[in-house]
Amino acid sequence: MAQAVVRYAMDKLGNLISNEAQLLGGIKYQVEWAQTKLREIQCCMRDADSKVTTRNALAENWLNQLHDVAYRIEDIVDTFHLELEGECNKDSRLLHKLKSWFHYPTRVLGLHKLGKELDKIKLDLEGTFKSKDDYGIDPLQDQDSGSGTVDLNKRREVYQDVDETEVVGLNAARKDILDLLLIHDETSTLPRKRKRDQEISKRVVITIVGPGGLGKTTLAHVVHRKAKASCAFDFHMMLSVSQQFNRIDLLRKMLSKLDNSRLESCKDDVSDLIVNLKNLLSSRRYLIILDDVWDTKVWEQLKDAFPDVENASRVLMTSRDEKVAKSADHAMPYKLKFLDDNESLELLLKKARQFQKPSERCPDDLCEIAVQLSKKCKDLPLALIVLGGILSLVEQTYSAWERVIRTMNWPEEGKDCMNVLNMSYDYMPYEVKQCFLYLAFFPEDYEIRANHLIKMWIAEGFIPQKDKKTMEEIAEDYLELLFQRCMVQEAVRSPNGLIKYFKVHDLIRELAIKLAREKKFHTVFPKAKGANQSDSAYRRVLLESCSTEFMKYVGKMSQKTRSLIWFGQKDNLPKFAEFRLLSVLEIVNVHMSKTTKLEGLDSLIHLKYLGFKDCGGILIDWRCFSDRMKNLETLDLRKISLEKDMVLTTDIWTIETLRHVYVDEFYAIQKLPSEADLSNLQTLKWVSATACRSSQYPNLKNLLKLGLTDWFHQHKWDWVPHLLKHLSSLMSLHIRVRNDKFIPENIVYPRELPNYRNLKTLELHGEWSECVALKESLLPPHLVELKLSYSKLREDPMPELGKLKSLNKLQLWNSVYIGEEMNCPAGFPVLQTLVLIGLNVKVLTVGNGVMPKLKNLSQSACGPLRLNMPSELKHFQQ
Repeated sequence: MAQAVVRYAMDKLGNLISNEAQLLGGIKYQVEWAQTKLREIQCCMRDADSKVTTRNALAENWLNQLHDVAYRIEDIVDTFHLELEGECNKDSRLLHKLKSWFHYPTRVLGLHKLGKELDKIKLDLEGTFKSKDDYGIDPLQDQDSGSGTVDLNKRREVYQDVDETEVVGLNAARKDILDLLLIHDETSTLPRKRKRDQEISKRVVITIVGPGGLGKTTLAHVVHRKAKASCAFDFHMMLSVSQQFNRIDLLRKMLSKLDNSRLESCKDDVSDLIVNLKNLLSSRRYLIILDDVWDTKVWEQLKDAFPDVENASRVLMTSRDEKVAKSADHAMPYKLKFLDDNESLELLLKKARQFQKPSERCPDDLCEIAVQLSKKCKDLPLALIVLGGILSLVEQTYSAWERVIRTMNWPEEGKDCMNVLNMSYDYMPYEVKQCFLYLAFFPEDYEIRANHLIKMWIAEGFIPQKDKKTMEEIAEDYLELLFQRCMVQEAVRSPNGLIKYFKVHDLIRELAIKLAREKKFHTVFPKAKGANQSDSAYRRVLLESCSTEFMKYVGKMSQKTRSLIWFGQKDNLPKFAEFRLLSVLEIVNVHMSKTTKLEGLDSLIHLKYLGFKDCGGILIDWRCFSDRMKNLETLDLRKISLEKDMVLTTDIWTIETLRHVYVDEFYAIQKLPSEADLSNLQTLKWVSATACRSSQYPNLKNLLKLGLTDWFHQHKWDWVPHLLKHLSSLMSLHIRVRNDKFIPENIVYPRELPNYRNLKTLELHGEWSECVALKESLLPPHLVELKLSYSKLREDPMPELGKLKSLNKLQLWNSVYIGEEMNCPAGFPVLQTLVLIGLNVKVLTVGNGVMPKLKNLSQSACGPLRLNMPSELKHFQQ
């Protein structure tokens, strides 16, 4: 992990030299010397890292020393910038120019302090470099750690076509559970008994019990998919419960899916939520899956929401604790079995050789050693798939696999699964290890958005800059590596094959937390009793409540903090101005009881990432976003309450480092100043059509994603085609026009784009004129994802859409077509996901051989829609 920290410190010194060359004067030599010495040391770090993997305590101690020195370099450089520029920049631009002359003594003093600190670091670096010989560390030629023997793009293609429901060793259990759910399965292994009608009709609770890593959640997902396909239940839902059980959150999630309008009028009161749920479920045959239940109190606190009206409704729970199963009324416990030897070997080889050709037989010598490896996992599926992930990334040779088994000489019995997980971490490329530890920040069973996480990794400095690839692309590769190693799971992919969001198995999360604590990667408030944290642990803080303990910390250690992530509280806002060196600020699910203004942001000149998710009662003054925040890369303000008369000021466009800007449609950006340099900008959502009026456009040559709207403003779209002409890199375009206006033809078919053929994602919300017809020949030829809503088309769009050869995901929302029948006579060769919401049509007919790769079909609020599907797609038919 220290390698990434050292690289980041080197980047800091390099930026200091390039940006402040004239200012540095006599100490420039000291800065250059430190950078050179770190580069020399970096050549030794790969050898040290390999020795740490084999539990070499001396090598680990050497890396920790270097780790601390690198942090000190980062601190003194950032503090230097803060003291020399921060005070000046508090003034207006004019005053800043006038007062900069008067700050010359301050600059001289700052340089003197920087020089003294560098002298101390010089001694430490010299000592660290010399001590490598004592620790037996040798310099190795720097090289790309690579990503394994298989190209990552090919791996993504493999996972595009994998059927995740085919899970080794769970087929018998799946059939048994389906039988208990009264879903017909001819091959069930349970003995068939004639049951009385009364027994069948009762609401029954079924509990899947087994230790962690045995596959309970995987089985629940498989059963849920089968239940949806069978149409045996009027309502079905799967919920993660976890150790931090929150009854109100679970009840709200269920009610939102049943009837979101009731949720909006419902108070956050348990009894009110339960009454509404009970009333709605009483008229439905339902299947509710409660995954990962730890406490017997869970059923007691939720059971009143699940009425028994004798219509054969079912509740399915998974738990590690058999007591949980016995606590539920009318419970039917099902003990999940361990894999047998043959199943263990099959699962291991399936994961280890997932990138080999199906026809390529596993060599006998590999099968021989695979038997030994599978026995090390004690027939536990999670251990087997993680070990298989390791093997898939090494050479498919006996010697390579034999090296793996030699590292599995574990002293502790009974912890085989955690030992395998530890080994997977040891085998990670050093650049990826910090990215994995970052997963310790997120709550149990939390659905992590990849896009969101990647931006945080970049702001943290985890992602190096390499030629021909953006940092976002490199970070996507790192996440893909974690997935290949099975360290992240339940990944949902976008149509282009990239991971969209995912979850982390609770045992893997436990490993991330354990390693993060050992390596002093972060600290948590409130802290556990007896927790012994070093200064480096306070660089990243997970805040779970603004306790007295945390407020004491703000006064003492907050100036060391680089990342602050605040999850789900209703306490007072911290004093953010105290976090002077903060680069990442993330606030999630924080709802203030009284409207509270977030202050102190204008003091955070090193801030790179600012994000909000599901927040309420927090106000931001847009004027804080000025050229003072010259390092800001990501600004995500989609999920925050703002005053209606607040607009995004033009000052933000003076920040040349901006890469991603998200605002809610209601606060769509009204102006893009033509003189601003936005060459780094990749994402811009949402922008009002007003912003396109200027004849001179900002430098948006690297813009990849754009969202345009006039949803809350009366504006013309005349200038939009002229804007599109300048977007040479655009891959994702979202257009939303008011419901009382037509989308112009030159917006429906944005052929003005120079790289029109590269557009992969297109969303068009708004009515089409009668004279505009949907034509496949006028749409982007390589379109992967298309969403149409409120189009009110006069002709059936399906025959033309079926001609799009690359279309992977199609969404049709709300009055797309005003006719009563839609027909798909041919086409859709690679379509995998079809989403139908709010359609007024009565019949959708799909011809034989159409949509051969369809995996997901979801519909909602479609009224009496009837699906006529071919035999191979009958499981989607209701």
